[in-house]
Amino acid sequence: MAYSHFRAEGDVEFKSILFIPATAPPDFFDSYHSRSAELKLYVRRVFISDEFEELVPKYLSFLKGIVDSDTLPLNVSREMLQQHSSLKTIKKKLVRKALDMIRKLAEEDDEEEEETEEGAEKEVKETKYEKFWKQYGKAIKLGIIEDSPNRTRLSKLLRFTTSKSDGKLVSLEQYVENMKEGQKQIYYLAGNSMDEVKNSAFLERLIKKDLEVIYFTDPLDEYLMQNLTEFDDKKFANASKEDLSFGDKDDVEKAKMKETKDEFKDLTKWWKNLLTTEEVENVKISNRLQTTPCVVVTSKYGWSANMERIMKAQALAADGKANYMKGRRTLEINPRHPIIKELKERIEAKDNGEDIQALAKMMYDSALIESGFMLDDAKAFSQRLFSLVSKNLDISADAEVEEETEEEEPKAKEEETEEEAEEEATEEEATEEDATEEESHDEL
Repeated sequence: MAYSHFRAEGDVEFKSILFIPATAPPDFFDSYHSRSAELKLYVRRVFISDEFEELVPKYLSFLKGIVDSDTLPLNVSREMLQQHSSLKTIKKKLVRKALDMIRKLAEEDDEEEEETEEGAEKEVKETKYEKFWKQYGKAIKLGIIEDSPNRTRLSKLLRFTTSKSDGKLVSLEQYVENMKEGQKQIYYLAGNSMDEVKNSAFLERLIKKDLEVIYFTDPLDEYLMQNLTEFDDKKFANASKEDLSFGDKDDVEKAKMKETKDEFKDLTKWWKNLLTTEEVENVKISNRLQTTPCVVVTSKYGWSANMERIMKAQALAADGKANYMKGRRTLEINPRHPIIKELKERIEAKDNGEDIQALAKMMYDSALIESGFMLDDAKAFSQRLFSLVSKNLDISADAEVEEETEEEEPKAKEEETEEEAEEEATEEEATEEDATEEESHDEL
């Protein structure tokens, strides 16, 4: 896919050639922690070993190549050689050259795209860097998590799809270039699939304001964003977390928001008291919704709904840590939605009976599902749902399920037994007649 042939001079002198294979090994990520790079080390053209784990970090273990050094000693054991101080210098230079090689691969694709846009339209083909990202994208993300000194270099190699990229991969540099005037944050949203993220209620206001949002669908992206908090002095903002700001609030809008909060104060207070503290910490007016009545967001420094789902899927996950790291949930309501407005009027009119309470709890459960959470009590949710369906179908709440009748089964079995008995009797008579005919034939 790409190669780099270079000579390093200075305190440590060595020659090297590095290759990026066209395809990643099938077990590359399965044996990630036990895998070593396929780099052969030579000292003055004498082969030493191809099992040096210290030549490159784990996330670059897909590289193949040769390193020939004139500085390293020949008359020592391999174990002593692994502890040699020159190896650290070699490793540092190899990592830098490898990242430069990958960066040049990305730059070549960017130049080709610019030429294509200036010239005639060409058939859309997968670029070299897109092929590289498809094979080794996870390795770059793992590098950002593990290699903090090279985090800035690696972040420029990241590629994602966004709400404006039309399925194409976009770099963080391109995202920052396309940011709207006054935009101070890089918005992103993580989910289980591309369809889930694209249709999420969290993005309604962002899309309406024509703000670009990065889509994360890889489980590794959640771990990535815990280590990558900013890029080019722009902070990352998770669209599913509370206190989402759009950077354009003026005094008039702030005053209007405060007025709305006061107007819906009775409803938010009643709804918060209806739900337990374990379910939700607060109920507040949302600034991110357009057509959805309500969503559930998490606190700024806890796990998001997607991260909570990922951690629950871990086979060896610790329950104590999960409870500690869970983000505090907040129910955000859309004050312009007809359902919310009707609920407000009912609460103000003291019409808050069992039916209204059941509807409010049903809305909260639905918001949990839409926001990516897993229901803690699926049985209670299904009972509320069936109760609501029965009411809309004018079915009495006391209506009982019809019991299954078992009377027809024995009759059917008796009929089958009689038929079998008749068949057996007919067979016996036929056998006796055959035996009589044989005896009379023998007498003759």
